[in-house]
Amino acid sequence: MGPLEGIKVIDMTTVLMGPYATQMLGDYGADVLKVETLEGDVTRQIGPTRHPGMGPLFLNTNRSKRSIALDLKKSAGRDAVLRLIRSADVLIYNVRPQAMVRLQLGYDVVSKLNPRLIYAGVFGFGQDGPYAAKPAYDDLIQGGSGLAHLMAIGGDGTPRYVPNALVDRIVGTHAVGAILASLVHRERSGSGQRVDIPMLETMSSFVMGDHMGGLTYEPPLDKGGYARHLSPDRRPYKTADGYICVIVYNDKQWDNFIKATGRDDMRADPKFATFAGRAGNIDVVYAELARMMLERTTAEWTDLLNEADIPTLPMHDLESILTDPHLTATNFFSVVDHPTEGKIRSMRVSATWSDTPAKPERLAPLLSEHSDEILREAGFSADEIAALVKEGVTRTAPGGQD
Repeated sequence: MGPLEGIKVIDMTTVLMGPYATQMLGDYGADVLKVETLEGDVTRQIGPTRHPGMGPLFLNTNRSKRSIALDLKKSAGRDAVLRLIRSADVLIYNVRPQAMVRLQLGYDVVSKLNPRLIYAGVFGFGQDGPYAAKPAYDDLIQGGSGLAHLMAIGGDGTPRYVPNALVDRIVGTHAVGAILASLVHRERSGSGQRVDIPMLETMSSFVMGDHMGGLTYEPPLDKGGYARHLSPDRRPYKTADGYICVIVYNDKQWDNFIKATGRDDMRADPKFATFAGRAGNIDVVYAELARMMLERTTAEWTDLLNEADIPTLPMHDLESILTDPHLTATNFFSVVDHPTEGKIRSMRVSATWSDTPAKPERLAPLLSEHSDEILREAGFSADEIAALVKEGVTRTAPGGQD
């Protein structure tokens, strides 16, 4: 059942950052109750769909969860979620903390109801700075953390965002770690606590950990930046007929590369002969590798580099990755039958455990699919549930049943 079996999570998050974190918790065995508005998470509407409300972004970020729809702006909806919180281990939200206070669901309220609760917020900024109340999105934090600037240095000089919700997923992963650490503390102390995971601070540490450089020192020794990462030829190399990903990094790998390619002249060149020499002349080194890669086909380089034990991988596109031989052998992408969406492709949990293997037991839910079930578990009677539906506080599951 996974290492988090028995942990109940109230998931009050939307879009990507929070749902990515709670999917991980659910994959690890936690019982995740996704609390949605009556309209549902907006990601239900993104991308091509077979049925409205079940888009691919939602399907790939919300498995291992049960869905309940509640209107939290109505007192009965707030009271319902408070009843769920009483027996929960974790509550995670990704609106600004001020919004939780307006909903009367701030930590001061819920901690009195459930002192063992881990109250986790994933939002834009630490609450002790001038940005505390500002809204935040992945794109903004990519810019604010310096990532867009780095893309300009390593590219054509134009700042741009990484074409991936990188911030949401990195901060979501940090949130999982913070929540698990809080659960360990609770096991030792018996007490829950509030934990904030701000996006800007998390990503500033993530980016600047590589690129602080001489700015680490006071006064600074340089203007920062990790030269190897910023080299213009640090990229997939073009071959005679395609592209290949290669890194020749340590002295042993360079010795093997020189032997395999017959480039003995490099041994006598101080720019190539030592790790320090290569690091100090990284643009020259990578430019020469880029030139050399044009001399053979991708298949020829793959065979030569593998034989020489030099790190290499194919450069996949979004379709070819589905047939990568390693990912195929490990059954990373599998085709499964969704109850309403038919056959869909699912990705396995990447981590493995020797004693408590984690395997998703639920595919992404329909909106409000489990409302009746969850409310019954919280002690609501059939008449109370019917009244909530009639008052527009919740909605029935699709088809009128769980």
